[in-house]
Amino acid sequence: MLRITDRQNREMLYGPTNEEQVTEIFRSSIKSYKSLPQLLYHIQWKFRDEIRPRFGIMRGREFYMKDAYSFDVSDEEAFYSYNKFFLSYLRTFKRLSLTAIPMAADTGPIGGNLSHEFIILADTGESKIFTDKRIFNLDSDDTQLEKASLESMREKYKQFYAVTDEKFNKEEFEKNVSKENQLITKGIEVGHIFYFGDKYSKPMGASVDLPGGKKDFVKMGSYGIGVSRLVGAIIEAKYDDKNEIMKWPLSVAPYDIAIIPMINKNDTSALDKANNINKELLKNNIDAIIDDTDENFSSKIKKMNLIGAPYQIIIGKKSEGDLLEFKETGEETQNLPLSKIIEIITKRKNSI
Repeated sequence: MLRITDRQNREMLYGPTNEEQVTEIFRSSIKSYKSLPQLLYHIQWKFRDEIRPRFGIMRGREFYMKDAYSFDVSDEEAFYSYNKFFLSYLRTFKRLSLTAIPMAADTGPIGGNLSHEFIILADTGESKIFTDKRIFNLDSDDTQLEKASLESMREKYKQFYAVTDEKFNKEEFEKNVSKENQLITKGIEVGHIFYFGDKYSKPMGASVDLPGGKKDFVKMGSYGIGVSRLVGAIIEAKYDDKNEIMKWPLSVAPYDIAIIPMINKNDTSALDKANNINKELLKNNIDAIIDDTDENFSSKIKKMNLIGAPYQIIIGKKSEGDLLEFKETGEETQNLPLSKIIEIITKRKNSI
């Protein structure tokens, strides 16, 4: 925790998470079970006294975080909220083109008896993970937001051993996972969810009126995603170090497509063509970046490969008539008319 002192030498700290503050907001606002369930969330900059900041935004003293808190009348309803977040996180990371595996994790200082970290594989990751490879074959596409479907989805994931190093048990790992399916590697934590019952609501008096005049303390969970850390995690997952190519997922790409015209001092026709193409793309809600610099053509392509727009249009000597050199970044070039290019990108954006 990042601690500070005020002018009267009273010790204070920046909250790394906000269980206490949000519980107080709930306690002062909600009095009846009829108002449940409730979900409160916020997105803010947070600070911590990181001992070894490194890897840029992956682990720093300042980070941007989404944290949410659920409040339910019973354990059964609280597990329902937990499972909805479990599914929501799987879908969120899938939209980011990330394969995030839910791993049973230690609850740490936040407390409780149920916790999952969502981890993507990366050599630079700080979380050591032990898992059954078959868990990567699971998907949740058919899961519905109702209790039986969510519980069935959770049971599918429980079939396969997947834990972080804090929960690792060598005997259980070797017993439950055949040698050919064992995977021991590193990963990056991109999300973390907790269920902690009445750990905060009971000492803080966050209760609601029940039928019959009784009161009971609400059951809580918390759910976090490191928004700024996700940027670093996506780069780790999507950057091709060998070929020096970055490919941002379309859902978070700064531009949908890069237009790379060949330009020289005596001929700007390729740039004019690029500008006309951009006008058509804008009419179809497709954002483009045009490299209008007078640089070597190969240098321009290399630069745009690093910027990482998911698609590219190259306007060079081979660009004649209505056909354009088009490619998904890092893939083979196709010669397509602009209408087909617009169709491909629009269809992909609509599927996210």
